[in-house]
Order: sequence, then structure tokens, then C-alpha cells
Amino acid sequence: MITRDTVKHIAKLARLSLSEQEEALYTEQLGKIIEYFDELKAIDTTDVEPMCHALSITNVMRDDAVVASPGHASLLTGAPEAEKGFFRVPKIGE
Repeated sequence: MITRDTVKHIAKLARLSLSEQEEALYTEQLGKIIEYFDELKAIDTTDVEPMCHALSITNVMRDDAVVASPGHASLLTGAPEAEKGFFRVPKIGE
């Protein structure tokens, strides 16, 4: 059971300032959430296989393939500015 003191403690840890109305609201809401978890604990799941996703999915990504690099010079051709073989970017610090 969630108490108002528990909600105050959680709010303090989260550095939240709650009004009296918010404390009452969150106490009620968190209590309902905990009650729902208690209902879920009552369900028999002995024959249910653990899963990491609710739907059976397969990997749709392509296989990794080793490809040649496009090359330093060709990468610099797309740069707005290059200097001495490097990308030139605006100075942001002193």
C-alpha cells in the first residue's frame, strides 16, 4: 500500500515540489498501479515461455558486408570547405 509519506519521499528524491492535492492524487494513482501488479502476480504463468517482445519478430536488417571506403579525396569533394586535406569548420571557441 502506498502512503502519502511514501509519495512525499519519492517526490523529495525526484526533487519535486507537490501540492497537497497532487500528493493525494499521486497516492491514489500509485496505489491503483500497485494493486494492478498484485492482480498480475495472481496469474499462473508456469507454462508461459519468457519472451523479450510481445510479437514474434525477425531481424529485417541486411547482412554486414565489407566494402571499400570511398576514399579520403572523394569525401572531401562534398565538403563546403577543405584545408590541407581536412574538413574546414567554423571556429567555435577561443
